[in-house]
Parts: sequence; C-alpha cells; structure tokens
Amino acid sequence: MTNVHGTPVDIPTPDGIADAYLAHPDDGEPHPGVLLYMDAFGLRPSLEEMARRLAGHGYTVLVPNVLYRSGRAPVVELPDFIDPSQRPEIFEQLFPIMRALTPDLAMRDAGAYLDWLAASPLVTDGPVGTTGYCMGGILAIRTAAAHPDRIGAAASFHAGSLDSPHLLADRITAELYFGHADQDRSMSADQIKSLEQALDTAGVRYRSELYEGAHHGYTQADTAAYNSEADARHWRNLLELFGRRL
Repeated sequence: MTNVHGTPVDIPTPDGIADAYLAHPDDGEPHPGVLLYMDAFGLRPSLEEMARRLAGHGYTVLVPNVLYRSGRAPVVELPDFIDPSQRPEIFEQLFPIMRALTPDLAMRDAGAYLDWLAASPLVTDGPVGTTGYCMGGILAIRTAAAHPDRIGAAASFHAGSLDSPHLLADRITAELYFGHADQDRSMSADQIKSLEQALDTAGVRYRSELYEGAHHGYTQADTAAYNSEADARHWRNLLELFGRRL
C-alpha cells in the first residue's frame, strides 16, 4: 500500500458536468485507470474510502456520480449509517432518478468518463478496469460491452437483474468477475445460470462465484447489509483480477 491522494473532480459529459471523486497514489506517476461505479446510494464518504483503498494498490480510481443529472452528490439525503428501516423512504426518492438513467445515457456517460481518464497524466496508456456495486455492477458490465477496446477487466459485486446486460456478451473482450450474494433476492439462481450460459456461449473469459451468507450490498460498510468476510473476499478477487489484466 502506498500513500494516496483523493480529490473531488468534475467530468464534462455530453449532458452536463458529472461530479466525481478521484483517488491515486501520491507519487506523481501515472498508474492504470479504474472506473468505479457506485451503488444506488451514490457517491459518499464510504465509496471515497473504497476508492482510496484501491488506489493504494497502485491504481488511479475515478468514482463518478452517475445520477448527476438530478444534482450533485448526495442526490438524496443519507444518514451516516443506512439501516433497513430507512431504506424504503430513501428508495422512494431514488427509484425515479435511477429509472431515468437509461442504458443509452449511462453508456454515453461512460465514454466521457473513459475519455477523461485517458487524458489524465495520472493514468497510464493501456486497458482500464471497471468495478461496480449494486446498480454499478450492471454499469460495469455494460461498459465492458460498450467499450471493448478500452476495458481490460470488469467486476460486478451484488448486482441485481444481470440477466439483461448479458445480452451484450458477444461484444465483451474483457475478463469478467462476478461476486453474487446468495441472499440477494434481486439475482436468483436461475438468473445467474442464464448469465453464465450466455457468457459461455459468447466465449467470454469470466469467473462467477456465490458468496454464501452474504446479502445484497455486502461490500458497503455504511449499511446494515455489510459483511466483513464477504467484503474481504471481494477485495482479494478484485485485486487479483486487476493485477493480472491491467
């Protein structure tokens, strides 16, 4: 682990300015770029800490507020710790905002995020990695399909409803990793099977694992779904993937 610098940045997109957080080793040297996609709760201190942790392993990590069209982060008011009793009220506000981010808009934004990384002196030439959580896991896989010439590795953790992005499997050249939560009702065993069959048919290189005892959101330390054992496993697999492919 190296010393890390983190700072807010603004990313120009075709539809405006996306606020974001950038973390990178504090050595002034370029490092492989990583696009880290947020979960539904959005860009906040816990995700910034995840970005700094990843940057400490030698990466330049960009975490965009993908819901920037609805305002700068936090898009909705969040407590310091999110427990189950608070989720319904939060998601009542978030669901309309999330639904407004169509796949076409999200991938248009992804191109802008990748362009920004490519232009940064803090990022090396070569493939970029992407990792995402919850809704961000879907965005990570969609980004790998939309930009196969730019993404070398993509990881998705506790993402629900991944039976749609896998329809893009034949466009993916990156190596993929999936960390599914076995207690996640938004990603059933049948959906996982369908995803894996599509990836196999397309010849995609991937690993798909089930994290036993883990709930949707197990990597998010500021929520009641956090599972320290599953989170540690997530970090091991993510770093191993990026270490080989970036």
